[in-house]
Order: sequence, then C-alpha cells, then structure tokens
Amino acid sequence: MRQGLGKNNGWVRSTMRECLNFYIDGEWVQPASPEVCDVLNPATDDVIGHISLGSKADVDKAVAAAKSAFVTFSRTSREERVGLLERVLAVYQAHLVELAETISMEMGAPMWLAQAAQAPSGMAHLMSTLEALKTFEFETRRGSTRIVREPVGVCGLITPWNWPVNQIMCKVAPAIAAGCTMVLKPSEIAPLNAIIVANILHEAGVPRGVFNLVNGDGPRVGAALSAHPDIDMMSFTGSTRAGIQVAKNAADTVKRVAQELGGKSANIILDDADLKAAVTNGVRACFTNSGQSCNAPTRMLVPAAKHAEAVAIARDIANSIVVANPADAPPGAIGPVVSRQQWTKIQGLIKAAIDEGTELVAGGPGLPEGLTRGCFVKPTVFANVRNDMIIAREEVFGPVLAILPYANEEEAIQIANDTIYGLSGYVQSSDPEHAYRVASRLRTGNVHLNGAGPDFAAPFGGYRQSGNGREWGDFGFAEFLEVKAVMGCSKSG
Repeated sequence: MRQGLGKNNGWVRSTMRECLNFYIDGEWVQPASPEVCDVLNPATDDVIGHISLGSKADVDKAVAAAKSAFVTFSRTSREERVGLLERVLAVYQAHLVELAETISMEMGAPMWLAQAAQAPSGMAHLMSTLEALKTFEFETRRGSTRIVREPVGVCGLITPWNWPVNQIMCKVAPAIAAGCTMVLKPSEIAPLNAIIVANILHEAGVPRGVFNLVNGDGPRVGAALSAHPDIDMMSFTGSTRAGIQVAKNAADTVKRVAQELGGKSANIILDDADLKAAVTNGVRACFTNSGQSCNAPTRMLVPAAKHAEAVAIARDIANSIVVANPADAPPGAIGPVVSRQQWTKIQGLIKAAIDEGTELVAGGPGLPEGLTRGCFVKPTVFANVRNDMIIAREEVFGPVLAILPYANEEEAIQIANDTIYGLSGYVQSSDPEHAYRVASRLRTGNVHLNGAGPDFAAPFGGYRQSGNGREWGDFGFAEFLEVKAVMGCSKSG
C-alpha cells in the first residue's frame, strides 16, 4: 500500500480548502494553464475553497496516463482486483466523517443526511461491486466458441453535484473491478469530495494511471474528454441537456456512451392506498436532499375524489418541514439548494407556475421565513395540476411538488407515462400485487412499490430522455465490459 501524498494532497484541515492541482499518473500535478475557481458554501454564499479549472492539455495528459496504465491493469486477475477494492473499501470507511463534512459544506446537504446517506452511499457501491466481481462470469462456452468479457478500455467519467460521491463511486468501483482505467471530471460546483476520493484510492494502492482526476467545466474538460480519440467509453450523470452534448461530442469517435440523466417521476397513489401515509411519505421523499434527486417523486397522482384531502395532508407536511443551516439541521430538515444559479432557476419555475394559474398551496417564491442569506427554497406544493402545465413538465430539481388528480387508474398510468423522461416511478397500494400490475405498465427504469428504498444491487437507469445504460450492481459492472467471441476453441480448453 502506498503512503499518503504529503503536503500536495489537497488541503490542510481548516475552514478554507485549497486544491489547485490535478491527480494524474499517481501524483498531484500543476495544471497546464492555471485558472482558479471558487468553491462556495450554498448555505452562506461564502467561499470555502478553491480548485483549478482544467483544459484540453490537462485532459490529454490524464488520458495518456490512463492509456499507458491500461496495458497492465487490464491483465490483472479477478483476485487482484478484489483485493484492491477491499483495500479501497477499508480506507473509504476511515474517511467517512471527512466525506460527510465536506459534502455538507460544498453542496448543502444537512449533516444528518450527509452522515446517513450521502457519504455511506459510496461505501455501498464498493460493497455491491465487490459482490458482483467475486461471482461474475467473465467467460462462458457455447460449443467450440468462448464468449469472453473484457474491460472496455479507458473511460471518461463525468459526475454531478447532487449526490456527488455516490455518483463517483458507482462509476469508479465497477470500472476498477472490470480492469478499466479512467479520467474523472467531477462537478466544479461540488468538487472537494472528489479530492478525498483521489486520496483514498492513492492510499489504498490503486496503481499509477488507473485513476486520474481533472477538475473543470463541461465546455472545456467535459468536451475534451467526450471527444478524445483515446477514450473508449463515456459514463455521464447529469442533466439531459448536458448528456445530449456529451453524446454529440462522442459521436465522431463512435465510443460507448452510458448516460443517467433527468427525471420527472410520477408517484401514483391508488384508490386503495392508505392516503395519509402515502401522501406524507411522498411529500417527504420529494423534498429529501432539497428535491435535488433525479429520481425524486415530483408528480403526485391522486384519485380526483380524494384530491382535496390529499392536498390538505401535503400542505400540512410541507409547512412542517424545517429549512435550516446544514451544520445544525435536525433530522428530516432540508438545507439549501446547491448554488445561486440553481436557486434562481427554481424561483423562475415557481413564478412561471404561478403565472400559468397553477394553484399554490404551500411555499412559493423567496427565502423561507427567518433566513436572509444562502440558497434556501421554501418547501413548495402546487395542487390541481394538469400534466401539460410547466410544473408537471419541467425538472425543477428543488423542493417543489405537483399534485395531479386523475379520474381512474387508466388515466393515472397514461399521465405517468406522458413525459419525455423515464427514470423512476412510485406506486402506493394496500395490495402489493395491485401495485405491481400498475408498475409493470410504467415506462420507466425502476419503480418503488409502497415506499421501498433503493437497492444498490439492482440496475439503476432510465428510459427515453432519462438516459441509456445501467449503473449499480452487476448491471453497472457489465457496462464497463466488452464482449468477444473466440471461435474454434478445443472442447476441453
């Protein structure tokens, strides 16, 4: 196991965190053309750190290191990669507190959420990937033909700010497990957790060049990665708009592109559901992480005859949710959204919904009462929403819920599927088989029945403009493998 990187490994543990270098070929190196970028705390708008924004030259250097490392790392055995990921897991566990603190500061997750879900999610992906690697069939036989699964090659990874270390580890862990090498571009809005990940991988002994980190923005670093002729696969998580651009940039080199994009997930509360429990849980699920989850249940569909009752329940729950500084927010409270730009976008969509005549029953524009700074948004509920309204069509990515009445079950399914997205869905019923029958008709990559939580071993991804490919577990692992047929093999070989 290699030792720590010393004084250049990121920052001194203090209020201000500085990391102006990039992790390339096992070392922290200076950018080709330094350009400093502020990292802000969205709860206060204060600067909490600095990173450098990279360029094509930095991407070229990182890709060259990954390409060189692929020659040997792609030939490592299953047992070697299992041992490596086990070391990564052990080091990751030792850094959980630091990860939670950092994520909370840079993207605004309340500490209770950062400790309970944000930081541990990366550990869950490591464990799930380890289990997949230990039992995965890299080779099968069909008569005299061997079907061999091999690492896809050098991978470009672009990750978002909303669940930052979750998205990093659900790409990095399977890439390592498959024998790939990689270059990561984390979000420049919440990049500091990625610095910790780089140090974790270094401390665990990940070979030089297998993992590389270049900070930067989409137009420069993201575009350079996507278009690079020596990148064999792009794995992208983010907005549909940005995902489309990644695919266009990658098209000329015909590389594999795996995308996990936006969503506008429907939460169908069936007539036989416990209305109070279903609405309560649906509101809380929508607002968790300040609504900044691509699979959040942002469209609540309720029987028209129960609409008024559902709205009253949702109003009370929304009004009871505490909005607070992440450092001391009580369990269940929400923090700010990630940035001033995001706050402004959400305010614009709330105003557009009001201007369209949508019925506002909780929250609304402006800062929550008692807060005078930061990027905080009022927990907001719109009722009597039609599916053609702005608030039902646009991905808000904030604590904003739309309640839509439906006449019958057929209409509920039609409304749920009437969207450009297809990432997630939710069905509530007192009869699990009834819920499953409805779920089977939803055009979406995953469905949660009666409040079921995430399954880190199950495939995660979407239909239509929510992306392609799958992450998590053995499905996510398989994304990083190519398939080769070797014909004419001996029967005994």
